[in-house]
Amino acid sequence: MYSIVLVDDHAIVREGFKRLIEMEPDLEVIAECRCADDAVEVINQHRPDLVALDLSLPDGSGLPLIEHLRSVSPSTRIVVLSMHDGEPYVSEALRRGASGYVTKGVAPEELVAGLRAVMVGGNYLSSDLRQRRAERPSEALDPVSRLTAREREVFLLLAAGRAPKQVAAELGVGQKTIYIHRASLMSKLGAGSELDLYRMATERGLLPHGHG
Repeated sequence: MYSIVLVDDHAIVREGFKRLIEMEPDLEVIAECRCADDAVEVINQHRPDLVALDLSLPDGSGLPLIEHLRSVSPSTRIVVLSMHDGEPYVSEALRRGASGYVTKGVAPEELVAGLRAVMVGGNYLSSDLRQRRAERPSEALDPVSRLTAREREVFLLLAAGRAPKQVAAELGVGQKTIYIHRASLMSKLGAGSELDLYRMATERGLLPHGHG
């Protein structure tokens, strides 16, 4: 029997997913959570096989939660269930450790198919996302994903409002190095200012909840 935790702030949605999942003889919903804090507590306690996670939660974006849950319970697999079907959300969710992404607009059977694929160690994207990637493969590469690890660090710190001098001190490098990384990442992202960086980071749920 595979244990599953549902994380979604809409009770009706959770109930629908639960009924669908529990029609399968080997799948069991062991807990339901409506916010990120509840999810962390429940997953830390139960270490389920899988978490089905909505990205829009009342206490913040589900994107940072993916990483946190993976650190709390590395063996727990995560499938995102979301109304957001934009490529930046999908790419970022997968980068942070989700193994599957199912949009809420697809047929219910796709949810079960996604859960099963992920539980046996695979990855899964719902049919609408697979079709879009096949039609427009260039969109599958969010520009943020093309940044180097160091450029990404600089990007997030600048987007959070740090001055280059502060970023240099925080990362233990010279200011000149930060300006080189800044020029490179802004070119890759097509950004003209720190405000653009802030907008890009917030659109992707990359800044800590409550910032700005």
